[in-house]
Amino acid sequence: MQKTVFAITPPFTQLNTPYPATAYIKGFLNTKNISCFHADLGIEVILALFSKSGLEELFAAILLTNLSENAERIIALQDDYIQTIDAVISFLQGKNPTLSHVICQESFLPEGSRFAQLEKDLDWAFGSMGTQDKAKHLATLYLEDLSDLIMECIDPHFGFSRYAERLGRSANSFDELYGALQQEYTYIDKILIKILEEKMAIIQPKLVAISVPFPGNLYSAFRIGQWIKKHYPETKIAMGGGFPNTELRSLSDVRVFEFFDFVTLDDGEAPLDNLMEYIEEKRPFEQLKRTFALQNQEVKYINNSKTPDYKQSEVGTPDYSDLWLDKYISVIEIVNPMHRMWSDGRWNKLTMAHGCYWGKCTFCDISLNYIKIYEPVAANILCDRIEEMIAQTDQNGFHFVDEAAPPALMRALALEILRRKLSVSWWTNIRFEKSFSHDLCQLLKASGCIAVSGGLEVASDRLLELIQKGVTVSQVAQVTRNFTEAGIMVHAYLMYGFPTQTAQETIDSLEMVRQMFELGILQSGFWHQFAMTAHSPVGMYPAQFGVQIENPIIGSFANNDLVHNDPKGTDHDTFSYGLKKSLFNFMQGIGFNLSLQEWFEFKVPRTKVPKNYIEMAVSEEEEFMIRPSSKVVWLGKKPLVVYSNIKKGESDRQTVATLNFHNKKEEFSIKTNKVQGDWLAEILGLISPKNKKIYTFQEVQNHYENAGLKDFELFWYNKPVNGLGEYGLLIL
Repeated sequence: MQKTVFAITPPFTQLNTPYPATAYIKGFLNTKNISCFHADLGIEVILALFSKSGLEELFAAILLTNLSENAERIIALQDDYIQTIDAVISFLQGKNPTLSHVICQESFLPEGSRFAQLEKDLDWAFGSMGTQDKAKHLATLYLEDLSDLIMECIDPHFGFSRYAERLGRSANSFDELYGALQQEYTYIDKILIKILEEKMAIIQPKLVAISVPFPGNLYSAFRIGQWIKKHYPETKIAMGGGFPNTELRSLSDVRVFEFFDFVTLDDGEAPLDNLMEYIEEKRPFEQLKRTFALQNQEVKYINNSKTPDYKQSEVGTPDYSDLWLDKYISVIEIVNPMHRMWSDGRWNKLTMAHGCYWGKCTFCDISLNYIKIYEPVAANILCDRIEEMIAQTDQNGFHFVDEAAPPALMRALALEILRRKLSVSWWTNIRFEKSFSHDLCQLLKASGCIAVSGGLEVASDRLLELIQKGVTVSQVAQVTRNFTEAGIMVHAYLMYGFPTQTAQETIDSLEMVRQMFELGILQSGFWHQFAMTAHSPVGMYPAQFGVQIENPIIGSFANNDLVHNDPKGTDHDTFSYGLKKSLFNFMQGIGFNLSLQEWFEFKVPRTKVPKNYIEMAVSEEEEFMIRPSSKVVWLGKKPLVVYSNIKKGESDRQTVATLNFHNKKEEFSIKTNKVQGDWLAEILGLISPKNKKIYTFQEVQNHYENAGLKDFELFWYNKPVNGLGEYGLLIL
């Protein structure tokens, strides 16, 4: 099975689905006829560890001294863990669903400290969801108990998705990570290296490409590189991915190249293509692209290649073959609806557009190519990729991992999905901009959109303007109402601690969020504390935002996170617990009547936001003007037309057309005169998304008038036609 490239995701990212980077790499290499094998070593290590034999070895390795009460309890129950682990993992893989009944009886699983807080939220979270979800949550707590044992007794750096994350986060110096890599292998390292050794013996690659998306993957990536350097010195090793793209742009520490031959930045396709040509002696070293390498014992950044980056239409369809798609495990860690979607079930990952079409938010790394260079993918190409991936993975759920999916492309994608009659469910990240009208949200829902997440950030118009978000709180409320009315779940990314944010603004922001949850137009949210990064406008021009950077030292390793002073702002750290506690309650539908002061253990200002601010915002009529270029779409079925004659006078009889409609839930009918009824039945067939041509409003009017009919606007804007808006007649 010798392959040219071995693409690796090191431990750990997600348990429920593979991180997509290596699938993107393999899909691209397919277009170049370069053979590639890829593996998610994270899930492979987890499954080796959390198995009957894995737990037997784990418990045997624990020294029975200085144990916490929780560790003593788990060790005392080790036979129960060993007996149940394979069945639990099989259940979480979706292969043993009937086990849920036994798990939910709460006498099957051994329980450690993670179960202590169970009763407070279990009924709310799972009372209406059935035994499968409740059992997944209990099984997740069971695994987290074992994780706690590993952290205490075996490896303090262990974490399901953040292994040794501290060693990689904000590491200006390579010293600490380098020191850890000189130590003996940890227990987890040994499992990883055993798996790696077996794969390298079979694959025998020319190049190992290691994708490092997060700080929690960094330590394992270096361990992998270290072992390959020792045992396969002729094999070249490259690191790319989200972590180096943001953190290692000023890399200068030569010790990194004891583990890797190359570190590439930004989009990996062209640099990887150039590297393969270099390895095969078809390209000189000086003609590499966006690549760090060691030359004369100095770190050099080579970006002299005239090779252009590949267009998104040229990079191929992500290829998930080789990955253990049937062995990922669905967990429910926390009772947050969006985080539950993130960690439960397997999603195919795709991108609608490279970069961000907005590209202005001042907290964001908008100076970097992954944000700055915006390039959408045509809807027909996206749907081709969707169909290919469904055929390959047998999964029809898609997570579009865009920075912010563009509304026009979402509309085009939805229409193409409907035209091809694909049955899919999908979700993505958006900006809460006014383009998301009531009708567009209805269209997205019809195409299979089930959820969106977007940045409300600080719910303060002053700060949203400082962030250059391009939205107001009132506008966000109207957009979230439109999504909610369409039956699409809305998750808000919330921020506190932005430069110059006062305690008053923090409390007012919380009140805005409280009102949105109380009205039901937000279903999920999460508070993040602002972090200043070197490549954002705030990080590059801190004085413009009223803050100062502390000790602006450029290290030889990772340089991205910046510590700053905010003399105009408040002590943001103190608000963290109260903001998160209140949000947890709001997501449960409780606590709306409590004073905001109740969530904090220190004095906070009274909110200045009127109690009905959000209610007034969402009650405003949507500002929507039908333009001649607006698209007109009918989502319903073609009506059955029945004719009847009615008397208009003593001798005058008129033929009436009754159009009978059926949708999935009900039937309804409208009446009009025969000529207009015939025209309406015809045009509804033409503006169905099953047709390739999408009609504009002007074209619909022209079609009406070309049929010899008069007073189009009088007919269109009055009953019965305007009543069809409730049943799927959309203006986009």
